[in-house]
Amino acid sequence: MQIRLIRNATLRITYNNRVFITDPYLAPKYSQEPLIGKSRNPLVDLPCPPEEVLAGIEMALISHLHPDHFDSLAQQLLPGDIQLFCQPGDEHQIKEAGFSNILTVDGSVNWHGMRITRTSGQHGNEIWAQRMGSVAGFILSAENEPTIYWAGDTIWYEALEQLVLETNPDIIITHSSGASFEAGNPIIMDGKQTMEVCRTAPQSIVIAIHMETFDFDTVSRKDLRAIAEAEGIKAEQLLIPADGETLTF
Repeated sequence: MQIRLIRNATLRITYNNRVFITDPYLAPKYSQEPLIGKSRNPLVDLPCPPEEVLAGIEMALISHLHPDHFDSLAQQLLPGDIQLFCQPGDEHQIKEAGFSNILTVDGSVNWHGMRITRTSGQHGNEIWAQRMGSVAGFILSAENEPTIYWAGDTIWYEALEQLVLETNPDIIITHSSGASFEAGNPIIMDGKQTMEVCRTAPQSIVIAIHMETFDFDTVSRKDLRAIAEAEGIKAEQLLIPADGETLTF
């Protein structure tokens, strides 16, 4: 099984002999407006051409429809008949974008021997979560493969802690940049919350992504590693891949 971080929450995953992508965001560097007035976005280019990102992709897994997760360029370049999985309520907008093979994940679905289970998230504290709307995460499982929990755009809160304790995933993928529109109120996990994930699941490998891409990100890869070292979290447990890096399990 391989996970290649493209950028932000975009992953190319080879799992159970299938190749799929998560939250395809392909916009060129500085092509979009600032989010908090600091810089145009994204802050970095893709590590490879968009055509390479999408080559051989059989399916796309969409956590939610914010433009930093499923942008207009990805919608233009993905085949209209590709298999798309999304949370209930997002299918209408995806259909309007020209896609025809859409399946909402209410609980769990099976795809080529892979079980895909949708999980919930909280995109910030109670006030911000209401503003940001519904988001999903997904648990992936298959015979002879590690179980993956992709948490998605969420903070760490009691329901996620309970989910991790109950499901005991082999790999947990977190969005860990502490992205924030308002100081002190991150809308996804920050360094401290990512450490809570590691401590809650000491036997799991945690992969921190969604970093160093937007002007509202507050935690860098260097920051996160320094926090982990100070907290006694080993590098073998917390992986912080660079854009373009491939992890093999």
